[in-house]
Parts: sequence; C-alpha cells; structure tokens
Amino acid sequence: MSKGLVLSHVSHAYGHVAAIEGVSLAIGAGQVLCLLGPSGCGKSTALRVAAGLERLQAGRIDIDGETVADAARDLSLPPERRSVGLVFQDYALFPHLDVLGNVAFGLAGQGSEETRARAVALLEQVGMAHAAGFFPHTLSGGEQQRVALARALARRPKVMLMDEPFSGLDTRLRDRVRDDTLSVLKASGVATLLVTHDPEEAMRMSDTVAIMRAGFVVQVGSPADLYRRPQDSFVAAFMGETNRIEATARGGRLATPWGDLPAPAAVPEGGRAEILIRPEALLVRTGGAVATVIDGRLLGPYGVLRVGIEGCPGPLIMRSTGEVPAPGARLALGLDPAGVFVFPL
Repeated sequence: MSKGLVLSHVSHAYGHVAAIEGVSLAIGAGQVLCLLGPSGCGKSTALRVAAGLERLQAGRIDIDGETVADAARDLSLPPERRSVGLVFQDYALFPHLDVLGNVAFGLAGQGSEETRARAVALLEQVGMAHAAGFFPHTLSGGEQQRVALARALARRPKVMLMDEPFSGLDTRLRDRVRDDTLSVLKASGVATLLVTHDPEEAMRMSDTVAIMRAGFVVQVGSPADLYRRPQDSFVAAFMGETNRIEATARGGRLATPWGDLPAPAAVPEGGRAEILIRPEALLVRTGGAVATVIDGRLLGPYGVLRVGIEGCPGPLIMRSTGEVPAPGARLALGLDPAGVFVFPL
C-alpha cells in the first residue's frame, strides 16, 4: 500500500524571486489534495518540484516512504524514478501514436500481449476502449483528457500530479469529466495532488484543500472547514462569494444593520473590523433588516439578487430559492451566523 506524497519545508526560487516558501503537505494513498490559489501564488511550482521537473532547493520530498529529493543531501531523483504520473492542461498526447499506443508508451515489453492488455484495461476504466485505434486529433478535449489520465496511470504510479487538467473543457463537460476522473483516481488508490484556481473544483474533487497565497500555504483543511471556518478574509473570499462591510468596535461590539455582533478579541476599542457575509447567509426573515431589491436574475435552481440595505455602503448579493422579486420589492433579511465571518482590519 502506497504511503503517498510528503513535502517537508519545501522552498523554491527563480533567481531572487521566491516562488514557494516552507511548503509542507502530506497526501495519503487514495486521497486527493487540491492546491488552490490565484495565478502566480506558487502552486504549479510546488507540483513541478514534487515531480522532479524543478530541482529541489530547500526541504525534502518523500514518495511511498522513500526520500526522492533532499536538499540537505543534494539528492534529487529524476521524474522517471519517482513513481509519479503527470497530467497537464494540454494533455501532451503523442500525435503520431493512436490512443492505445499513447497509453502503452513507456511500458516495459511494449507491443507484448501483456502490455496491450494493460492498456486496454485502462482505456476501459476511463471509458475510452472504443477509441483504441483513434488518433488524438480526432478526439474531443474531454476524450483526450481521459486518455492522458489512462496513460499517466499505466505505470502504476504511487502519486498522480495534475496541473489544471480540466480548465480547457466547457462547463457542462468539465463537471462530468471531473466526476469520472475522481472515480478512477479513487479506484486506483493513488495519492493525488491537483493544482487548480477554481474553488468549486477543489471542493468537488478533494479530500483536503491547501490554499496558497504569495508562495505560502495559508490554510489546510477539508473543503467544509475552509468554506465554513476560514482563518482570514483572503481564504473566506477565495472559497466563495462574500459581501463585505466594515464596522468600528464599541464596548466589544460591532454595530450592523442586523444588530450588534461581537468584536474579535484582536480588535481594540475603536478599532475597525471587516464583516464578510456569504450570499446564502442573507435570509428572508420576519423582523430582519429592511432591504430593497435593486435587480435579480434566475440562474437555474436559484436566483441571484442585488439588494440595498440602509447602513451598508453598497449593494449586497443574496440568493433566492423561490421566485425572483421585481426591482423595488421590499424584503426583511436576517443573518445565518454560519455564513458570517469577522476579521480585524
């Protein structure tokens, strides 16, 4: 049984520019960890260092209980000796090989019946056995992604490394391919590091999410932990849409249109705090703050409204599961505390 992937205090710089600093992560066999963050935060660099595509400059990397890179010992095994599978955004399939040839490429005894059987079995697992004789240019983006996944799994890697593998697919196809990919990864028991900038993808795919900002991992936890218990406003806003208002601490309280909220201990008397409110935390409730609907749109199973509330500097976004009220309609809105986060400024 694979022991997965462990990054210990890994740092990497390009010249004088630090890309990642002190990154420590652990992914067990059969688990999926998503590295999530904005462009340029260092998540792809972390994946490339784990793969051996960039030489380790500081820290240590272990795969399946074996140290494959250790800066202190100047040890850095090449990618082909790390038991890793790689899937990138462009899939990188060989255009001169058919689908079966792509999956079998690199396997020992290429052309043997055993190798062919292994490749066919993987194509069946990803739902592409019917296309074994097709060439990559005849496949859709989703089909190419499935073939790339089968090829990456062909050598039975202990770790799968995936860098934005679904970003080139249209929305409807992306959801289906992500779900199918997750099923294959779970069935294989491989430890998976998935890089993405999409919080919905991270929540949909992962057991654990690690959010990065400017080269640092700022919070690690389950998708529910990061969405419901963010440690700062960056994590809260990155994990999902928020409304933001500010308030001043008076007597340990923060005045809002919904009444006073407790001020964090880190906010001194007279200090400022920011209050982040998820759209779904604004609820139609008798006796709540009076809001006026500015506009609204139905987005399938729910509606999105912009509302104005006296005491708030700008419109707030809320969701409605019923009819979308007309502009000018008046609503009484309360707050669900589970979707309200307060942080010092």
